Amino acid sequence: MTAIPATMQAIDPAEPGGPEVLTLVERPVPRPGAGEVLIRVAAAGVNRPDVLQRKGGYPPPPGAPSIPGLELAGVVVAVGEGVVAEAVGQPVCALVAGGAYAEYAVAPWGTCLPVPEGLSLVEAAAIPETLFTVWTNLFERGYAVEGDTVLVHGGTSGIGTTAIALAGAFGLTIIVTAGSDEKCAAARRLGADHAINYRTEDFVARVKEITGGRGCAVVLDMVGGDYVPRNLQCLGEDGRHVSIAVQGGASATIPIFDIMRRRLTLTGSTLRPRDAGFKSMVADELYRTVWPHVAAGRVRPVIDRTFPFAEAPAAHARMEAGDHVGKIVLVMHG
Repeated sequence: MTAIPATMQAIDPAEPGGPEVLTLVERPVPRPGAGEVLIRVAAAGVNRPDVLQRKGGYPPPPGAPSIPGLELAGVVVAVGEGVVAEAVGQPVCALVAGGAYAEYAVAPWGTCLPVPEGLSLVEAAAIPETLFTVWTNLFERGYAVEGDTVLVHGGTSGIGTTAIALAGAFGLTIIVTAGSDEKCAAARRLGADHAINYRTEDFVARVKEITGGRGCAVVLDMVGGDYVPRNLQCLGEDGRHVSIAVQGGASATIPIFDIMRRRLTLTGSTLRPRDAGFKSMVADELYRTVWPHVAAGRVRPVIDRTFPFAEAPAAHARMEAGDHVGKIVLVMHG
């Protein structure tokens, strides 16, 4: 095992701004605390919360590093108190509250998952953030079960492509929305049962048509705003509406009597502020339920494009342009 250096390259903007603030700087290599491991980062996923943080709209939770990045993959090079020494040398991917845009990062051992044979570290880096998010919201909060029909907005996003993969693995019929015919075709190629171009079609009418008027069991929504009452029209009786972002507005007007009459449930969550104990519990559940599908190749992340670490501005620009299909990944080391 190579010696751990005292300093590392990282992206740690001093001020909010555009993609150009994502420059490489030198920072001390962090030390793992109790229950943590130090990972030599091979790749880090780029997610929309990273963009929001860069703009100053999504500060790290208390105790999290100011370095952005919520998911990574690499090799464990040191362990903190309470972590087995055998962890050193293991390739893992991990969900973190920040710090992934760096050559080294600390992660709670409980939120690390082993990288199966046949899965590259770049692919592994693209899994944790969207997998934890979709699993906890679509399956745990939305109670999606085999045979259900679900509606997921942003079908070609990291969230959308992950939802498509999990729907295939767990027997859901999935309807997605996307902003162009090309993206709809891409979503269908990835396994979506139906894809609706929200710019040219009324997704409420199309969902009713697809479901024969019965509606969906679950809507997974990242838009918010005026989408919420429209989403509720897509739900069948006892349907569940799960909010995970508010890209289209943080407030909505909802028909309360209709919610009562059809026994609808409105819920939602944010993952980043949850404590390591909760995330570790989810990681354990994913290891038992989803990881066999990952290891067998049935669930794979969709990689849109990779960028060298120093080209993080270009990676963020691509995410903001909205043309990507799947995940954008920064590659630090092979």
